[in-house]
Amino acid sequence: MPLKIYNTLTREKEDFAPIAPPKVGMYVCGVTVYDLCHIGHARAGTVFDVIYRYLKFRGYDVFYVRNVTDIDDKIINRANELKTAWNEIAEKYTHEFNVDMETLGLLKPDIEPKATDHIAEMIDIIQSLIAKNHAYESNGSVYFAVKSFAPYGILSGKNLDDLMSGARVEVDETKRDPLDFALWKAAKPGEPFWESPWGKGRPGWHIECSAMGRKYLGETFDIHGGGKDLVFPHHENEIAQSHASSGAAPVKTWVHNGFVTVNEEKMSKSLGNFFTIKDLLKLYHPEALRLFLLSSHYRSPIDFADGYLADAFKNLSRFYDLLAFAEQIGGEELKNAKTGDALKAEFVEMMDDDFNTATAIATLNNELRRLNYLRADMGQLKKTSPDFAKTKNDILCGAAGIRELGGTLGLFQCEPTSFMESAKAARLSEAGLTENEVESLIVKRTEARASKNFAYSDMIRDELAAKGILLQDTPQGTVWTAKFD
Repeated sequence: MPLKIYNTLTREKEDFAPIAPPKVGMYVCGVTVYDLCHIGHARAGTVFDVIYRYLKFRGYDVFYVRNVTDIDDKIINRANELKTAWNEIAEKYTHEFNVDMETLGLLKPDIEPKATDHIAEMIDIIQSLIAKNHAYESNGSVYFAVKSFAPYGILSGKNLDDLMSGARVEVDETKRDPLDFALWKAAKPGEPFWESPWGKGRPGWHIECSAMGRKYLGETFDIHGGGKDLVFPHHENEIAQSHASSGAAPVKTWVHNGFVTVNEEKMSKSLGNFFTIKDLLKLYHPEALRLFLLSSHYRSPIDFADGYLADAFKNLSRFYDLLAFAEQIGGEELKNAKTGDALKAEFVEMMDDDFNTATAIATLNNELRRLNYLRADMGQLKKTSPDFAKTKNDILCGAAGIRELGGTLGLFQCEPTSFMESAKAARLSEAGLTENEVESLIVKRTEARASKNFAYSDMIRDELAAKGILLQDTPQGTVWTAKFD
């Protein structure tokens, strides 16, 4: 079955057919670097990281471009507010963005171009648009003439009449038509500027992506991604200026991720429900945040609440507990274990359906449950029996599959035993216990069992279980682990 991707442009799932297979060109709109990133940025970053990983897993040679908008009104305003230089703001928050994305486990794109390094390319496109009567200069600024491009609205589905009815013209506006948008902005006093054929100024927001996408991926490339909020006007305007300049549609497949709400409300600083990535990672493991974000289809809206992150961490810990067990019983054998064909086929089928991470994770959860049943059965088998060897091999192959396929989602990248030690420490803290206190209770339980005081031994076991501490009786004695039911 071919990989199918929902194309915002055609509003349907399409078989993915790269322009020059196996090469794939993918451009994703990055961030405007004027503040710390929030959970919405985490979702967009994670979604396209997974798409990048999965395309590579499927054998494509992907060249991934994610830009940085390092000049914009928001950056200038923040610099004025803090009484510092605009480029210092841009450098600071570019660094913070990179730290956040690395902490979340995102792979680095092949290139991360900055808008300010591509002014010449933007000017070239603007000049071509003026030459083709798709743009005009006015008082040192240059505007794209929207009505000169007949397909305008093709991506968003908006029509010019509706846009005109809602348009407003500001007092100092010099555009010929209220729908026209800026390609180049004449410099205002005190603002950063670059020299251009129209005088000192700076680029408009939309033109930067046209220039950088074309430079690194060509006039037409395979995939362009971003958040749903970018469909209009940013990506609509990008199509217009790129197509009008080159004569060719710039992108084959447009991919957009859905919004994030917080407790079913739009995220807003004024509502006090605005969470930066750094805020969240002080409380939750990065992979728990990834697992939560990927547990819904990327095009669907997703609602954030503390309980959902806690549940994601529990689920993540169950996977790591199984992986730690596999390492314990497998050693070198685990390194040579191969993912089962049936598991891989089902996972690929889910992901080939428009990168459906929700159903792919469900597939991995089903495998986890199956392996945990085998794990319980294994404890009842003699180590010398053929069934023991078969069960052990099944567990090792299943664990290898979970690790490999989870890796295409950016999950299970930690060392399992270390992860579980951290999880156990966190569970002890929640339970208000120390490790010595748990070990002391285990000794008391062992003594109670030896004296056949099973009521007391069961009481200790049940009280610890209620606090998330699970006791396991093994041939080597009783051990404890964190309980993640």
